[in-house]
Amino acid sequence: MYNGAMEQERSTPLSCNKDCGAGCALRAHLKDGQVTGITDSPFRPTYMRGCLKGYRSTETLYHKDRLTSPLIRTGKRGSGLFREASWDEALDLVSARMSGLREEGRQDEILRLGGSGSCRGALHNTASLTSRFLSLFGGFTDTLGDYSSQASEYVKNPVFGTSHVGIDAATLLQSKKIILWGFNPSDTRFDSEVEAVLRECSRKGTAIFVIDPRRTRTVRDFKATWIPVLPGSDSAFMLALLWVLIDKELIDRVSLKAYSTGFELFESYITGESDGIAKTPSWAEKICGIGAEEITSFAVQYSSVTPTALLPGFSLQRAVGGENADRLGTVLQLATGNAGLPGGSTGAAKWNRLPKPLCGKMKVPANPIGKGVQVYQWADAVLEGKAGGYPSDISFLYNVGGNFLGQSAGTGKVIRAFEKADFSVTHDYFLTDTARYCDVVLPVTTFMERDDIVGTQNNYLFYSAKAAEPVGLSKNDYDIFCELAGRLGFGKEFSEERTDRQWLDFFLEESEIEDIEKFKAEGIYRGKNRERIGLKDFFTDPLGNPLDTPSGKIEIASEKLQDAGGTLLPEHILIGTTENHPLRMITPHEKYRIHSQFENIPSLKKLCDDKLWINSGDALQRGIGEGDAVEVTSPDGAVVVEAHLTDGICRGAVSLNQGVWAISAEKGSNANYLTSTEPTRPSMGSRTHSIIVEVKKASKPV
Repeated sequence: MYNGAMEQERSTPLSCNKDCGAGCALRAHLKDGQVTGITDSPFRPTYMRGCLKGYRSTETLYHKDRLTSPLIRTGKRGSGLFREASWDEALDLVSARMSGLREEGRQDEILRLGGSGSCRGALHNTASLTSRFLSLFGGFTDTLGDYSSQASEYVKNPVFGTSHVGIDAATLLQSKKIILWGFNPSDTRFDSEVEAVLRECSRKGTAIFVIDPRRTRTVRDFKATWIPVLPGSDSAFMLALLWVLIDKELIDRVSLKAYSTGFELFESYITGESDGIAKTPSWAEKICGIGAEEITSFAVQYSSVTPTALLPGFSLQRAVGGENADRLGTVLQLATGNAGLPGGSTGAAKWNRLPKPLCGKMKVPANPIGKGVQVYQWADAVLEGKAGGYPSDISFLYNVGGNFLGQSAGTGKVIRAFEKADFSVTHDYFLTDTARYCDVVLPVTTFMERDDIVGTQNNYLFYSAKAAEPVGLSKNDYDIFCELAGRLGFGKEFSEERTDRQWLDFFLEESEIEDIEKFKAEGIYRGKNRERIGLKDFFTDPLGNPLDTPSGKIEIASEKLQDAGGTLLPEHILIGTTENHPLRMITPHEKYRIHSQFENIPSLKKLCDDKLWINSGDALQRGIGEGDAVEVTSPDGAVVVEAHLTDGICRGAVSLNQGVWAISAEKGSNANYLTSTEPTRPSMGSRTHSIIVEVKKASKPV
């Protein structure tokens, strides 16, 4: 392991370049492998703050378990038994197995996994690098869609004609009311400004509401009003709000007519004229657990204050019927006249999705084979193959930047998929649960050991400067693929004879940045406008700037979605509980992990809350006390965890944070043993908040 002093002190933004969107843009001074001082960058925009995970990144860099040499499996898959190998031996083995498949015309048996490890980088992007490599190799079976936001992403084009429907966080300073629906920004970062902006809004008295099954840290941090809602029932609550607006003649019909089509048809569904079921507060109360009077009161408050921003989290659309919950947020904002206003929002998830500043990035050729499976069902595709209706019989798993044993739904099924594969390889810097099931593990660099350009959703670019030499024999993913491509006969095509730094210079030449050297020195490029409103031209002049939809407007009734197997209107869809599984479960993100990353960092692990949250009343019914070991069972599996009794979660719901390394965990267990690989349709997206469970005292301690 590399323990020597660095040649010189370097300064770099400690950016968690995973799902937090490179948010930690403070300057951290690394010397001899330690953080010697952290100070605000003189170039830090007003509303940018770092996060603890970024500050603790050096604990990943110099961790005692950091992989420093290639590994080849010697024991049973999952046993963690490997031997160290040279790079030549490991890469020769991988290239030989790939060559054999290509010679037999079986490239479609290679499945691309991963991609979330470094998903913001222009060059060191684990998704684009792997796809580029496998496409130039001759093809592969791809994983389609994404775990995070598939349902929301799926409905954007049919409804809006574009996915760029968001707002910049700074526009919230103009909001008079903010509704955070299933969105917990204190724990889950969408970008680097949201927390600070919301804190400023709270300080100046903006009314903030949090609609969530749990009383989250966000409720406390922003002095918000908490409205507890049963998991997956959000669409019933939304429909009841619309019913109240219609009933009390508070609806903004001018806005609906100007900017959307289909509301007249949808209104007949809300009132019950079309199906005989009026979506009244009394109807919704039985489904979502919120009192009818409270629903009515909230609807009246909602309509009385403009501008109001509705910001849904991804949790809403990670459920059966998540596509419709996402659509309903937009209807609410249109019906209350808050869409398109400064301080308002479209009400759609991906609420901060807007174009990044112009900059080059690694190009990915089309997959010559053109085959793919939905990422949410990749394990089913491996286990069932062509006999199960999937396009390929998968025998080779190539995983870069993903811990699928921890993050995929149906962990038991995922283990069987890795066991069935003939060969698997992963790039990582730790022996994760997934790496333990692979045949070859290749040690890679962290973002601190390489240069990159990182884009965010809030109109910034960061230059992520190299701060340390690679630990041990670890290599950049790019360099690994260059060496493999050379062995497989397409080295020049893959690299275009550029080093990693030459690629970055090439990308910057294609960028909108005028002073490139200043950008490298300061580390931050700020787009000219950081108070953007998505679809602004359309909302200013809907006839002169129509959307790319059949009507040119927002499609409340979508024939495209109906033709794809969805519903014409955003109807209420909810799976029912059963006698054996009467509770609804959610699997939130942990504040001190990025999915499963940082799980093995002791200073962060001790801060994690990996107990099962259960309402005190539900626990009393089951004879469960604080700290008891409990068995949680679903139709798909079981785990044993420690119980935390609280009134901070609504009756009928339980919560277990995702991201625990199941194999090596001292306490807690992987929530994905309980989840199903059956997706929400038609998007084929995640349904990990549509879990029904039962909880009982366990016979053995955790």
